[in-house]
Amino acid sequence: MLITMIVQMFTVGAFMTNCYVASCEKTKEAIIIDPGFDNRLEAEKIFKFISNNALTLKLVINTHGHPDHACGNGSVKERFHIPILIHGYDADMLGESGERIAKFFGFKNPSTPADTLLHNDDLVKFGRTVLKVIHTPGHSPGGISLLGEKEIFTGDTLFAGSIGRTDFPESSVADMKKSLEKLAHLPDNFVVYAGHGPVTTIGEEKRSNPLFQSF
Repeated sequence: MLITMIVQMFTVGAFMTNCYVASCEKTKEAIIIDPGFDNRLEAEKIFKFISNNALTLKLVINTHGHPDHACGNGSVKERFHIPILIHGYDADMLGESGERIAKFFGFKNPSTPADTLLHNDDLVKFGRTVLKVIHTPGHSPGGISLLGEKEIFTGDTLFAGSIGRTDFPESSVADMKKSLEKLAHLPDNFVVYAGHGPVTTIGEEKRSNPLFQSF
């Protein structure tokens, strides 16, 4: 029997980052994806949602290491005492080595270091729900997407009507093309939960996103 994953989106921070709380309907175990909140009010709104819905938070996943997706890691870990997961290629953007980047972009709370490093094809389990790690670099070397039964969290790889920027020092146009090709092979009905902007589907992006249509 297919166990439903419930997804709640919060748009947080100066860069309007999408932070997701994904939970197993059956067990109420949950994860936070990309806690990009940099102030206490935004954090408390999400923590209240977790409490009101009797969720048990198991871990934090960053789709990549940029501070607008990771600056709330410390707040979540302090409150819930749970591990932070990120792909190994972006781990240096967290902890002490990432403080300079965070402060340059005006973030007050650089992330604490990662506890677990992810790799392509790893499985992240919470309750009876599983997300598969798909390495989708381009925007950053360690960018990942998280693949479920009928949805995918694409971070800053694929957006509604656009794709992630590739003009940062560690970005790669060639890698982005390969990553988008991976996503283009998914079924059209897959829901896309992007790192910024509205929810979309793979099929809609194939039809209307000029940066995705060639795949």
